[in-house]
Amino acid sequence: MYPELFRIGNFPVNTYGVLLATAFLLALVVAARLAGRDGLPRERIYDLGLWLLLAAIVGSKVLLLVVEPEYRAHPANLFSLDFLRSGGVFYGGFIFAVATAYVLVRRYKLPWWQTADAFAPAIALGSAIGRQGCFAAGCCWGKPTTLPWGVEFTERAHEITGVPLGVHLHPTQLYESFATFIFFLFLLWLHRHKKFRGQVILTYAVLYAVMRFLIEFVRDDPRGDILGLTTRIGLSTSQMIALLVGAASLVLLIVRWRRATHGGLPAGEQPAPAPHTARA
Repeated sequence: MYPELFRIGNFPVNTYGVLLATAFLLALVVAARLAGRDGLPRERIYDLGLWLLLAAIVGSKVLLLVVEPEYRAHPANLFSLDFLRSGGVFYGGFIFAVATAYVLVRRYKLPWWQTADAFAPAIALGSAIGRQGCFAAGCCWGKPTTLPWGVEFTERAHEITGVPLGVHLHPTQLYESFATFIFFLFLLWLHRHKKFRGQVILTYAVLYAVMRFLIEFVRDDPRGDILGLTTRIGLSTSQMIALLVGAASLVLLIVRWRRATHGGLPAGEQPAPAPHTARA
């Protein structure tokens, strides 16, 4: 809708980049506050957050390279401005960030599940704000619709992202933004009332997987294909990843819930009472 906020000389300040930076900063503050409430060192959380940002950027670009034949066929485009400005693929960033977090959490000697729970609401908030950036830029657009909330993008957005003009489209960016903001509020509540460590991050993974799987049915932007899966079974790459991540997270959630209910979690993983009166 408004892909460019203003210009400094000939340099454009894009709405997407501003909102993405805002999303990261607010998410990091939320993660640090929740971690501090649980007694984790905030300085370590800030360090971890910066590394996770870098991992997410690299991971999203790597999966974009895998699913987009244009970049595989023309490797020189990896150094193009278009590739650098593109947001990449969310699940690529998420998987790389989780892998990086696992290594660094062990190095920093932080409790894995407790740290992950502190980041879960922050990830949801970051997604909610980041998808507003997608909407402003015109990327990640939906299929044509006759519904009253269908949106039509500007010519400037078409020049940048290739979004179709003159047709009302599903605002899939807003669908995901609103959904993840609701997840954020719910996960904040769950963080205070969780029954065991890992409940918040695993709940987020399941919720996001279900939401993303459904939204993909009304998305219509080019999203690439891995091993011809879209052609063979009619599912996008993100839907396949959502099925795997969602199923694995659901199994872990059930297993840990049962262990917590029957006292089967290790002593170090038993949830301590949430310090509701603590100031963070």
